[in-house]
Amino acid sequence: MNDSVMTIRQMCETYDVTARTLRFYESKELLFPIREGQKRLFTKRDRARLKLILRGKRFGFSLEEIRQLLDLYDADDQQEVQLSRSYAMARERLADMERQRDELDETIADLKEQLNWGAQRLAALRQQQTND
Repeated sequence: MNDSVMTIRQMCETYDVTARTLRFYESKELLFPIREGQKRLFTKRDRARLKLILRGKRFGFSLEEIRQLLDLYDADDQQEVQLSRSYAMARERLADMERQRDELDETIADLKEQLNWGAQRLAALRQQQTND
């Protein structure tokens, strides 16, 4: 096998994704494997794109946002536009994640307070039962 291409099985093993995932990304025109009949061969470019897709998904970007960034990469050889847009989108996503974390921290603190109240209430009820 030519080192510049990988089969769908190799892609699945290398990137810990399913064949269904790869076919889905192909159907959404995020990946463009070479087709030889039913066989798909993924190029280095496809592998680079898949890494970016997986990283974008991990960071919480939608597939449409990822597509826009990948399209910018194709349109700008110097990658300045893509880098600028990626940077702006990443800053927005980080701000969203920090807001979510703050909300989660607040919710956790509220739940701990409720659990503490519940534990004290249960202890008081059990103490009352033993005294009766």
